[in-house]
Amino acid sequence: MSITKKICSKIYRETKYWSRDIGYALGLNERFFENARGNRIVIYHGICQQDHTRFNPIFLTKETFEAHLKLYKKYFNVLSLDGFYQQRFSKKKFNICLTFDDGFANNYKYVLPLLEAYKMPAAFFITGIREAGYDVLWNDFLGVVSKYGPKTIHYKNERYDKGRYDKYTSTQSDITLAEKLRSTGFTEKEEMMKLLYPLVPFKKNTSEQDYWLQMTSEQIQILARSPLVTIGAHGYYHNDLSKIKIAEAAKEMVQSKEYLENLTAKQVNSLAFPYGAYNLSVVEEAKKAGYSQLLTMDFHFEGNKDDDMMRERFTVNPFISPINQMYATITRGYEH
Repeated sequence: MSITKKICSKIYRETKYWSRDIGYALGLNERFFENARGNRIVIYHGICQQDHTRFNPIFLTKETFEAHLKLYKKYFNVLSLDGFYQQRFSKKKFNICLTFDDGFANNYKYVLPLLEAYKMPAAFFITGIREAGYDVLWNDFLGVVSKYGPKTIHYKNERYDKGRYDKYTSTQSDITLAEKLRSTGFTEKEEMMKLLYPLVPFKKNTSEQDYWLQMTSEQIQILARSPLVTIGAHGYYHNDLSKIKIAEAAKEMVQSKEYLENLTAKQVNSLAFPYGAYNLSVVEEAKKAGYSQLLTMDFHFEGNKDDDMMRERFTVNPFISPINQMYATITRGYEH
């Protein structure tokens, strides 16, 4: 796309967003939400108090998230994950299921109280990283290090320079360190964290814990006791299950299920594939492990949409207003 077309596209998109917000404020397009029908599972990740894009583009502020809940309360029918799979849909409203990936402690801190206040159910997909001895996921660790780390690092005899969006990119292969590690097992990721942490000992700054800290075992247990909450698995180490050996992926899916079931004393039937990534072998092994609800972002293979166990989800965009997010959720698309 040429620079001129990109500029025109951006202007069109921003104008559309702006006019939609103004229209709603004037009461001109409220009927769109009232007349909307259908269903969608939406994905949230982290919730913080402010500066939601400090380390990654998937966080929302608590204020914005609560604005979403207010709109859900007014216009949508919010179902539990089981309710969604059982198709207990309203014929008078648009139906949604709220899901949260990655197991951030901020979900316990901010999300649970708001769900209780608005009486809305949600599903939380959590890794086994706490049992593995870590309080941060490898990709969040790398995100913080990339933000505060030096312009150049050397890792395994390869030089990485900080480039766009503070990502470390190899000078040899033009691949980011995050991309390279995503194709590895946890041993390599663990080695990276031990090697790079001395460069940026970020855990000493407790004011930024909302951006990376994982829930403790006790917090997961308290969360699981809420009648509004469904606990699901999100891999044991947050590895990309489609890129590691299938035997390792199978083991990880079993491990994460057993960890969460032992911790919560509840059956764990659902699995959200980390990064929405999977292949047919991963799906097969997930079913063998005992999962009956398999969630991704987009279907990758023919026949997935006809599989009663599989569901697509729609990721929330932290860069648009709550009104525009509701519109995108209904239409399952963002302006281009």
